Amino acid sequence: MIPCNLNFYRLIVMLFLVTNAFGQSIKTSDYKSPSQYVLHQKEEKAFTIASTGKSASIFVDSKDWKGIIRAAKDLGNDIGKVTGTTSMVFENARPQSNSIVIGTIGKSASIDKLIAAKKIDVSEIKGQWESFLIQTVDGQLIVAGSDKRGTIYGIYDISEKIGVSPWYFWADVPIQKSEQLYVKQGRYIQSSPKVKYRGIFINDEEPSFGQWAREAYGGINSKMYVNIFELLLRLKANYLWPAMWGKSFNEDDPLNPVTADEYGIVMGTSHHEPMMRSQKEYTDRKTEIGEWNYATNKKNIDQFFYKGIERNKNFDNMITIGMRGEGDVAMGEGNDVENIKTLQNVIKGQREIIQKIYKDSPENHPEVWAIFTEVQRYYDAELTVPDDVILLFCDNNWGNIRRTYPEKEKNRKGGGGLYYHIDMNGGPWNDRWINTTTIPKLQQQFNLAYQSGIDKLWIVNVGDLKPKELPIDFIMRFAWNPDGITADQVWNYTVDWAGRIFGKEHAEEIADIVSKYTKYNLWRKPEAQTANIFSIVNYQESDRVLKLWKEVADKAEKLQSKIPAEAQDAYYQLVLYPAKASATVAEIYLAADKNMLYAKQGRVSANDFYKRAQDLFEQDKKWSDYYNDSIAKGKWKYMMSDVHIGYKMWSMPKANALPEMKEIKPLPEPKIGVAIEGTELSWPDTAEKAILPLFDALAKSSYYIDVFNRGTGSFEFTAKADKPWIRLSQFGGIVQKETRIQVAIDWNTLLDGTFNGKIEISQGKKRVEVQVTAEKGAVPKVEEPYFGSLTGEFSIPSNKYNANIAGKNAKWIVLPDLGRSDASMGITPVTAPSANPDTAPRLEYKIFLPKAEKVKVCLGILPTQDINPERGLRIAASLNDQAPKFIDARKGLVDTFGEYTPSNLAHSKVLKPLPALNDDITFIGNGKQRRNEVFDNLRWLDVELEVEEPGMHTLKIFMIDPEIVLEKIVVNPDNKHPSYFGAVPIQHNVK
Repeated sequence: MIPCNLNFYRLIVMLFLVTNAFGQSIKTSDYKSPSQYVLHQKEEKAFTIASTGKSASIFVDSKDWKGIIRAAKDLGNDIGKVTGTTSMVFENARPQSNSIVIGTIGKSASIDKLIAAKKIDVSEIKGQWESFLIQTVDGQLIVAGSDKRGTIYGIYDISEKIGVSPWYFWADVPIQKSEQLYVKQGRYIQSSPKVKYRGIFINDEEPSFGQWAREAYGGINSKMYVNIFELLLRLKANYLWPAMWGKSFNEDDPLNPVTADEYGIVMGTSHHEPMMRSQKEYTDRKTEIGEWNYATNKKNIDQFFYKGIERNKNFDNMITIGMRGEGDVAMGEGNDVENIKTLQNVIKGQREIIQKIYKDSPENHPEVWAIFTEVQRYYDAELTVPDDVILLFCDNNWGNIRRTYPEKEKNRKGGGGLYYHIDMNGGPWNDRWINTTTIPKLQQQFNLAYQSGIDKLWIVNVGDLKPKELPIDFIMRFAWNPDGITADQVWNYTVDWAGRIFGKEHAEEIADIVSKYTKYNLWRKPEAQTANIFSIVNYQESDRVLKLWKEVADKAEKLQSKIPAEAQDAYYQLVLYPAKASATVAEIYLAADKNMLYAKQGRVSANDFYKRAQDLFEQDKKWSDYYNDSIAKGKWKYMMSDVHIGYKMWSMPKANALPEMKEIKPLPEPKIGVAIEGTELSWPDTAEKAILPLFDALAKSSYYIDVFNRGTGSFEFTAKADKPWIRLSQFGGIVQKETRIQVAIDWNTLLDGTFNGKIEISQGKKRVEVQVTAEKGAVPKVEEPYFGSLTGEFSIPSNKYNANIAGKNAKWIVLPDLGRSDASMGITPVTAPSANPDTAPRLEYKIFLPKAEKVKVCLGILPTQDINPERGLRIAASLNDQAPKFIDARKGLVDTFGEYTPSNLAHSKVLKPLPALNDDITFIGNGKQRRNEVFDNLRWLDVELEVEEPGMHTLKIFMIDPEIVLEKIVVNPDNKHPSYFGAVPIQHNVK
């Protein structure tokens, strides 16, 4: 029996390695960190910032922008934090040798003299937006900016490179100490950003952000906001929508707008707060102003708008125009036609106010119109705004953009923008507590937006700002140059991020942790967790998910002891807490699921999972309490206060609550129970026969039988098979609570065909018979890798193709770590024209199908929205040389490429909206509603293909529209054994 058991356990190890596939990361290519011109050892002709206890002085012109003088003082202090010697800052003094000279072209006499003397050449930056030059000249270090923010960015660029992270305040990132700082001889140019306006929206600020600000600063006021302004500038961002629910940026603290302007931040207001007025400003005056209805109360609302622009006219603003209903809802009670007419009047009136106040054309003052929720419907119905206004397109609130930049807008003067959520308080569901946004997804979505032409403005809803530090950092850096971080460089960016904060030694380990916890959260975000997401009885899915969560949490915890003391606070905030707390919440739901199933089966171990969930619930509180009370000496008091367990609807519950569970009362005496893989039933008290899933020789299937106790005490059992080819991992034993028997097949003893047997489990006279059916057929005699099954469902990761054939205008590429598994397949360029199969790029997969019949193929794609309603969202599939079948993600299966034409899809002229894609429910399974494409971050498309003869076949997947991203393929979905991920992928003939 020993050789048999050895073979059996080799099989188990192999299967577990396969099951881990959906949790791994592909790490490829090189991401180049921004140019590093700062040295820590002297080079010939290098400029000395600090050495031997001395530091260079900093010179600025008092006539330059106030924000530049302030930032120069920050640089002086930053040099002191790094070296121990602060650099003195002088205004209106003649720069000395070995000094740092900072100024804006046209605002600084020192810089202008250098230009006139031809000491520096600013032709590449002069007149440009937010560009700067750093250059060593005659023993001086020159920082020259094309404009106010260009100069400020140059200052902070030096700060970051000497060792002061933009996150030194918001994540307590330690200062990198160095006694010597130098700048290489030479010239460094930072060209203008590719996205003009780049910023964040502080939203959903209660209870966490609001309570923290009141505790630390006495309110959400200018003393607090300066920290946000500085962070944005250090990240080379320039735009802010301030906290707004019950808050008024301009009135709560009159210094707020003054300070923002001094720092150099462009201020705006959210998508439903027009003309620089907050919602609170209206609700505070509601009795005076009257109804928030432009159709019936135009005069008073116009006056309200007028005063908002008048008050803020001298500041650097981005004016939100348009109007939504009170409380961030659709405006008006009429139909769409009436609402559109009202909105046209609103915008006309607002533009007249802007003209009157500035005594200038509105086109000279940046304005943005948010095409949010129902407003997109109005836009599709041809509601337009003036050509100079930025069109702000939006995502679906959960990170999937709703539109690429329309072709008809390509020559628009105002350009296009994107409002994007990495935090959501509202429909379809809250996503507030923890970071659930992966960097690969951000790269894919923002690249799609950018390549289509959305490059004038990016504004990101970041909720409480913490704990969204990593995605904020990525988006702001990506916005400067989206071409600088391709999909295959995302891993290297993450390693670089970790290295900048924690040092290179553990950067890859930290990058792995933050990549995985966000990826696993994206399977089901904590607030959207519910019962029975992951199958307990099929493919050991629940156990595999738990294993992955435990691995990433344990890795984070073990690494903590290797992190230097000064970085411990940052490590807890950025790595340990999100990994451990996310894993804790995930396990609570997994434990509750097992408790409910095991209670139904009568297992005494149900109570163990009841207790486990309760213990985890207490641990979750301890993790948050430590965050609030202990890290950084209590600096972040209240910041981690969001309720995040036990959501019943989209909005935050009053308190964390455990999911439904049951305690059971064990029987007074030990009593056998038997449960088997593939069903939630249990025996001996079930009339149905106990039948294990089919054993497949191709897949080398192995299944389990659980023998469990329903009562107190223990019992002895025996297990025996009636056929020698049925292999059991044990033949009996004593059961206190439960034990698991693994069942495998000795395939070498079987010929081709179908074989039946049974296993008998006994406790005294109590017997349970488990039926076994094994299927063995001729194994395909091919050398190349393939997927297949003799008995039913099998899965194919999209990146495990046999051939990747480029099309006329595009090709499929691997998008590493995007989606649930190790990669997805997307198209480059994402702006490629739609194709027909003759010219389309295609992927080919070798698959084995044992029968001549119709086969269902399910394509798992990312939940791309209806981003180009003029043509559809299509992909095609075929077997061998059969005619491809087309599937439209919006409408289902179609038969011909030519069916979709603009005339047939001209719903932009129809006011009735299409069914929202994010409301679609799709499943592969037995009808249990486990799958929602938004919550699952995956949409399933079904197509039926004809298998003309058994054997090897080539499954072909064709790009039709370029935005579809293919993650997974499931063939022959098994409705009797539903699961979240589908069958574990097994590729045969892999060398």
